[in-house]
Amino acid sequence: MMDKDLQAKVDKLHFLLRSYGRVAVAFSAGVDSTVLLKAAQQVMSNEQILALTAESVLMPASEIAAARAFCEQEGLRQQVTKLDLIRMKDVRNNPPDRCYYCKRLIFNRLRKLAGQAGFVHLLDGGNVDDWHDYRPGRRALRELGIISPLQEAGFTKADIRAYAAELGLSCAQKPASACLASRIPYREKITADKVKRIEQAEAYLQERGFHNVRVRSHENLARLELVHEDMARLTDADLCNDVVKKLKELGFAYVTMDLQGYRQGSLNETIRR
Repeated sequence: MMDKDLQAKVDKLHFLLRSYGRVAVAFSAGVDSTVLLKAAQQVMSNEQILALTAESVLMPASEIAAARAFCEQEGLRQQVTKLDLIRMKDVRNNPPDRCYYCKRLIFNRLRKLAGQAGFVHLLDGGNVDDWHDYRPGRRALRELGIISPLQEAGFTKADIRAYAAELGLSCAQKPASACLASRIPYREKITADKVKRIEQAEAYLQERGFHNVRVRSHENLARLELVHEDMARLTDADLCNDVVKKLKELGFAYVTMDLQGYRQGSLNETIRR
C-alpha cells in the first residue's frame, strides 16, 4: 500500500503526463528514466511514447544493452543515437562545467529526433534531489525546454525508488550510474582509452561483488570508492592482490582506496566553496 505522500506525487505525475498527450523520454535505463517510462505507460498507450537513448563511449555498454532490453520487453518504440561526445573540445578538455556542454549536445540531438518523429514534448528523469548537487547539465536542459515531470511532481530519489518497487521494477535498488567522464578530475583531458579503462575496471569490480563502486582515474592512479561495508573486503590479501593485478593490467600504475568511501559527485568537492 502506497503512503499518502507518495500517492499524491504519483497522482500529480500522472496528471502531468496526461496533459502532454504523447511524449518522448530520454531513456538511459537508470531508475529515474525507467520509472518515468513506466509511469507514462500507465496513462497512455505505447504508441504515444518514444524512448530516446544516447549511446557514446561515456556511457557503459551494459547500460545501453539494458535500455534496449527494457524497451523490447515492454514493447516500446526506441531510437538509439550514437554521439562522439569527446570529439567536442568543451567536453574533451573537461572543464568544471563539462556536463553543460555534454548535456546540450545530447539533448539537442534527442530533441531533433523527437521532433522528426512528431513528438513535441521531450522528458527527462530529473528529480528534486538534483537541486542539491552541482549539476551544470541541468542548465542545458532548461535552455532547451526539456521537461522534468518527476521533479515538477516533487519526487525525491527515495520516492522514485519506492515508486519503482510499487511498480515491480527490478531497477528499484539499482545503484546510481553516472557518465563515465565523472570519474576523471576536472581539467584532466578525457580520452576514449581512459574511459574504456575505467569502464573495464568497474565491470571487473562489479563481477567481484562490489556493486556500488566508482573507479576515479587520476592519470595513472585508480582511486577506488566503495561503500563502507565493502571496504573491509579489500583487507583480504588474495582479493586485494587480484584487484591490484587486474587494474594494473588495464593500465593503472597505482591502485588505492578512498577512506571516505563511495559518494556521488566526489570530484565536485574540488570546486565547491
